[in-house]
Amino acid sequence: MKAVAYKNALPIADRNALLDTILPDPIASGRDLLVEIKAVSVNPVDVKIRSSVNPVEGEHKVIGWDAAGVVRAVGDQVSLFKPGDRVFYAGSLTRPGTNSELHLVDERIVGLMPGSHTFAEAAALPLTSITAWELLFDRLEINSKSKGAILVIGAAGGVGSILVQLARKLTGLTVIGTASRPETEQWVRNFGAHYVIDHSKPLSEELKKIGFNQVQYVASLNQTENHLAEIVESMVPQGKLALIDDPASLDVMRLKRKSISLHWEFMFTRSMFETPDMQNQHDLLNEIARLIDSGTIKTTIAENFGTIKAENLRRAHALLESNKSKGKIVLEGFDM
Repeated sequence: MKAVAYKNALPIADRNALLDTILPDPIASGRDLLVEIKAVSVNPVDVKIRSSVNPVEGEHKVIGWDAAGVVRAVGDQVSLFKPGDRVFYAGSLTRPGTNSELHLVDERIVGLMPGSHTFAEAAALPLTSITAWELLFDRLEINSKSKGAILVIGAAGGVGSILVQLARKLTGLTVIGTASRPETEQWVRNFGAHYVIDHSKPLSEELKKIGFNQVQYVASLNQTENHLAEIVESMVPQGKLALIDDPASLDVMRLKRKSISLHWEFMFTRSMFETPDMQNQHDLLNEIARLIDSGTIKTTIAENFGTIKAENLRRAHALLESNKSKGKIVLEGFDM
């Protein structure tokens, strides 16, 4: 099968950072689905792994996690899917990635893709939707009766674009997103944020400009370390803070005076540890598909970079590394 992989962790400007290659076809067993990949999207985790994790010497490492495709075969313990099903999912960090023509994935983290969407539109959704859903409803324990406001830092990114929609459509919270450029500000407004403030300026001052002294919830999606002092200043006592990024350090003692609770969201936890509730991600993705098909939320594609090949994936990684992307970058199909 065709695949895009790498043999050494290199800067993305190096042509060997990602390589076109041919690898053996995988075979489904147990609870695995063998999926023919039709489209993928690119996430910050792709960049992080490619730039810092070296494969076993002499071997290729395939990365990529978001995917949409068609089930071609199933293992002998599969009960949720059958060959021919159109599916979408975000894969597992502990297994080869989705930048390949064929891919094995545990059925418990796979959903039936939205019937109203193309493969490319569906591929933009899984990782960010799972992350946003788990952050809001599992970590922060927000529900339809929750009151107050949520501040979404980095709201124009892949996770933020979905989180803003879920918070606006499924909760009664006031949704305040952050962005620092006119085009990203408009992007966040288009997805339903009540207000958008500039995260390049002190958050507490920006909130006061729109009439908010403090907020009950904060979803910090990037640069948490840089924003922490302003986050604490901007939160009510006994508020809840959730983050998804990887700060070099985090002074949690800042949270003590206000009894702010800290929650970390990592959507790969369930698949990495095969937790008893691992199948919740199957159910979650099916619910996302229902919300998409009903028009409640929409896909967050910003750019389509063409076919799934090394040259196009290097371009996508470079854009993510520039910190100037918005929404999701997708790629679709393999060159014949």
